[in-house]
Amino acid sequence: MFRLDGPALCALVLITAAFGFQRPFREYPGEEYTNFPLPPDFREQTEWVMGRLMYPSPSGGFRDRGRDWREGYTRWTNDYPRADRHFAAAIRRLTRLQVRSVEQPINMEDGDDIYNWPWAFTVQAGPWELTTGQAAKLREYLLRGGFLMCTDLWGDRDLATFTASVRRIFPDRPLVEIPDNDPIFQSPYDLHNRTRISGMWAIRTGIPYMNGGVVPHWRGIYNDRGRVMLVVEVNSATSDSWEWADDPNYPEAWAGQGFRIAINYVIYSMTH
Repeated sequence: MFRLDGPALCALVLITAAFGFQRPFREYPGEEYTNFPLPPDFREQTEWVMGRLMYPSPSGGFRDRGRDWREGYTRWTNDYPRADRHFAAAIRRLTRLQVRSVEQPINMEDGDDIYNWPWAFTVQAGPWELTTGQAAKLREYLLRGGFLMCTDLWGDRDLATFTASVRRIFPDRPLVEIPDNDPIFQSPYDLHNRTRISGMWAIRTGIPYMNGGVVPHWRGIYNDRGRVMLVVEVNSATSDSWEWADDPNYPEAWAGQGFRIAINYVIYSMTH
């Protein structure tokens, strides 16, 4: 478990102590991928791991059919695990971080396990249905220094539903537009000229947006020291850019921005 007084303390605590408390790697069937090959070094202990946040959601995914979200298939598994492993490979190539080649699904109901994974990612969380306990735990996680990236929300309806859930997590903190000059967009890449990222579905259909969500937004929640704790990408889908980065039909401009912006989030979370 970690409690931050600063990013340096967080890094020290995590590197020296987290290995002994983290749950071992686990894998679930996803909406799109149910048998994805494991890399040979998936058990390696490293200084950074991609956390994939599990959450309950209403039925309506590709495969969920009323399934229990704790068993996979449901909305939290969108793009999983292909996107996660491509991103892990990119961080290994583009930074000096020691990164595990596989992600870690994080169930907020697994005691205090969430506190052992200081960087978490979630996709299509517009209609997520957090319980009161999960909302309280996520609030504590973020206030202790955790970081949550949310992406693939499209249109006013997704945003309104997501914002209502965020108010349950932080009734006292607004979800605000993150300005271009915020440090999260400055290092290691200058990202003041960001564009919308769409998925492979945009190539197939010729329509680069969904649910009327044309204009991209990057919004966040800040702590009392001015640090972004949670970032949500509205009308953009960074995880799709990781998922399809190795497909020659997918635009390099989307893939490149998708890796750069998420690497900025990772570096920012470790240094602020």
